[in-house]
Amino acid sequence: MPRPKNNRIVHEPPLFTDFKPVGIQGSQLDVIRLSLDEYEAIRLADLEGMSQEEASEEMGISRSTFSRLIEKARNKMAGFVIKGKWLSIQGGEIHFRKNIFRCQDCGHMFKINIHARVDKCPECHSSNLRGFGHGQCCRENLVREGGNYGKNERNRTRKHKGSRRPRS
Repeated sequence: MPRPKNNRIVHEPPLFTDFKPVGIQGSQLDVIRLSLDEYEAIRLADLEGMSQEEASEEMGISRSTFSRLIEKARNKMAGFVIKGKWLSIQGGEIHFRKNIFRCQDCGHMFKINIHARVDKCPECHSSNLRGFGHGQCCRENLVREGGNYGKNERNRTRKHKGSRRPRS
């Protein structure tokens, strides 16, 4: 039996999660599911231009795991583009660093750090907000886990709790 997967770190949730070819009904298409960690691998390697070593550290996983992840993601993206399938981004064992909110009243969208709390829209001050990411689970786990990000976050937390010095 394989060991359970560790949660991977994803910068922020995608705004758009479903893509399909124009002019073909969705019911006629096969669906390719791209997990959120595969989405993040594509973003870091192909959009941000990070090396596999840098991207693996960013996601809190090993370089070999990142290598397998990006290979699967690129294969799925090729199937979407070349074979004209429906691409759906969803699922996976992940935690977000940032969250995206949309005001349901005025439509304003804004990003916040996962540790920040928001009750009202900064534009119209409505409390009718919809978050795209996670909440408490990500706040707790990014401090506990998460490769270099988690270590840096733990150090920042310790600095604010008094005289204890952060570990190196």
